[in-house]
Amino acid sequence: MRFLLTNDDGVQAEGLLVLAKALRSMGEVQIVAPDRPRSASGHSITLHKPLRVTRVRLADGSTALASNGTPSDCVALALRSLLDERPDLVVSGINRGPNLGMDLTYSGTVSAAMEGAILGVPAFAISVASYAEDAPFEPAARFARRLASEILLHGIPPQSLLNVNVPAVPEEAIAGIQVTRVGRRHYPETVVKRTDPFGRAYYWLGGDPPEDVLEEGTDVKAIAENYIAITPVHLDLTCYPLIPELSRWGLGPR
Repeated sequence: MRFLLTNDDGVQAEGLLVLAKALRSMGEVQIVAPDRPRSASGHSITLHKPLRVTRVRLADGSTALASNGTPSDCVALALRSLLDERPDLVVSGINRGPNLGMDLTYSGTVSAAMEGAILGVPAFAISVASYAEDAPFEPAARFARRLASEILLHGIPPQSLLNVNVPAVPEEAIAGIQVTRVGRRHYPETVVKRTDPFGRAYYWLGGDPPEDVLEEGTDVKAIAENYIAITPVHLDLTCYPLIPELSRWGLGPR
């Protein structure tokens, strides 16, 4: 089996290395990842400057390819140019921090898996739901190996991917696994306005931590209760119930 690994925390991130070690027992692992952290880069691709790729050495002595592009760039470069053989699975992560609810639209981690799905390769993204420096990656890595086996056995539909979040607790404290839908997170304040020493305004996107809406069956509620959340995501964003309604609006030629 052949795996393409990437992330948005950068090629030297701990979570990526732990993931690679876990999947090497199943087959060939190739890494193409950003040369620096690219969190919250979404599904952006680079069109305004050249993309460069360099070979780097990881902390365990293995090598990887690092690009100055986004996570989505890395997957596109790998699948369209860099790899001699097409991988069986694209895995993005292990991200430090959750990718829950609508936050997946901002996530470079999830978007890298989306790029794999767009290019016709089964893919999943995996995150540990904590930003703490001591957040454990090993339970997520072991689950990634288990999930990879099931995907390779059963497959997933074209134009779809899986978004996985793992609670940041010891493995024995994980309550189980839930297949979930995308939940809701509310950010009380997302723009902080400040003044620099010259009296000019500047802004930080961020603010207070999100408030999760703990609805049954959602990824945010599963993580709050220490379950691993697996959310199937489809790339068709069409709101089908709205199609007949829009058709009745009389928007034709006047």
